[in-house]
Amino acid sequence: MSGIANVVQRAHISAVLLPLISLPLGLLSAVSLADEMDLHEIAVAPSAQRLAADITTLAGFGTRHTLSETESDTRGIGAARRWIKAEFDRISADCGGCLEVFYVSDVVSGTARIPEPVEVVNVVAIQRGTRDRNRFVVMSGDIDSRISNIMNSTDDAPGANDNASGMAGVIETARVLTRYQFDGSIIYTGLSGEEQGLNGGAILAKYAHDQGWHVQLVINNDMIGNIRGINGVIDNTTARVFSEGTRFVETPEEAGQRRSQGGEIDSASRNAARYIDLMADLYIPNLDVMMVYRLDRFGRGGHHRPFNEAGFPAVRIMETNENYNWQHQDIRVENGVAYGDVLEHVDFDYAAKLTALNAVTLASMAWAPAPPENVSISGQVSPSTTLKWEKVPGATSYRVHWRLTTDAQWTHSRLVGDVDEFTLQNVVIDNYFFGVSSVSERGIQSPVVFPGPVGAF
Repeated sequence: MSGIANVVQRAHISAVLLPLISLPLGLLSAVSLADEMDLHEIAVAPSAQRLAADITTLAGFGTRHTLSETESDTRGIGAARRWIKAEFDRISADCGGCLEVFYVSDVVSGTARIPEPVEVVNVVAIQRGTRDRNRFVVMSGDIDSRISNIMNSTDDAPGANDNASGMAGVIETARVLTRYQFDGSIIYTGLSGEEQGLNGGAILAKYAHDQGWHVQLVINNDMIGNIRGINGVIDNTTARVFSEGTRFVETPEEAGQRRSQGGEIDSASRNAARYIDLMADLYIPNLDVMMVYRLDRFGRGGHHRPFNEAGFPAVRIMETNENYNWQHQDIRVENGVAYGDVLEHVDFDYAAKLTALNAVTLASMAWAPAPPENVSISGQVSPSTTLKWEKVPGATSYRVHWRLTTDAQWTHSRLVGDVDEFTLQNVVIDNYFFGVSSVSERGIQSPVVFPGPVGAF
């Protein structure tokens, strides 16, 4: 076992399925060839052509403003959400009824952006796991769109990139992943009311809490189709992942523990971002993830935030270089500059690449066991560090991880077997950050859990 650990440590592969290239034969027994092949197949399965068709359809509803028409079958947010539900229903029919498709809604009123009562409706499709049916990973996209005047619900707001691209990515991911069965459950959802105050996310987060769902990660996709930044950069090889550092729901007692033991950059959301980064390295050619240590863009918000505020791990995936002339703008040409979020600004191949990143992440987490629970650490005034945890169903082994406190990614790891405690001899607790991941019989790993409440999934 120590030989395997040394190989993995040298390879700096720490949070997900081990690659099969250039590894000793002894290591291959810990990895499922079938699942490795599946993840590579999933990575190339999203279709730029299907995404283009779906983005075109969504943009073709004219406007998807939260306060727009709901009775028409061809225009407004009502038509858009019914079309999304019909697509999920069609996908479910193709997989023999493998999806539970339904609406989750609530009436919102009395806010600056929704002054009169409006029903905010989300579309939800659940692909239940074969073992951990109440353990969920979630992919979301926003249904609604807007132009310059946030209250203009009648003029054309095609929202091709913001956010037909993310919504189409969710639908395409459902098409791809419903070809497989997973241990855990996957949710595909379209959220409404994002531009009017993150309403749909708050509604679904409350619903998830009330239903007792064990949500391990929400991946919010908001603008995944633009490669031409307003800064002049043209880039189809990077993506950003935003994640909160300390938990919004942290208690004063937990903050005191974090101040003493660390964890400001090791929330569950932050370690999920590291997991996504590694998935890109392993499975998505020519895509580098920029992990942004911030909840969202400076002074701005997205639909992952309500889930963070409800205590769920959640991150945002999006393009690296935004073009502000092509979002939240009336469609026009002014002083030779074209404004507006229209189809011609969407790169469908790039949208397929970011959709693939979502798909392999969801698949890997749904195939992996749940992350270890109640991880704790000790070793002060000692030459060695001891980690303890509670075992989780489906895990046949565990891996301990460590890194220098200034390193962005987990750099060292050791497979320690089917145990609930392990001591790293002569690894001083003061000098590193530590964590634990669970490993399935087939070698697929969960995200890393940092000790204490700050890192719990």
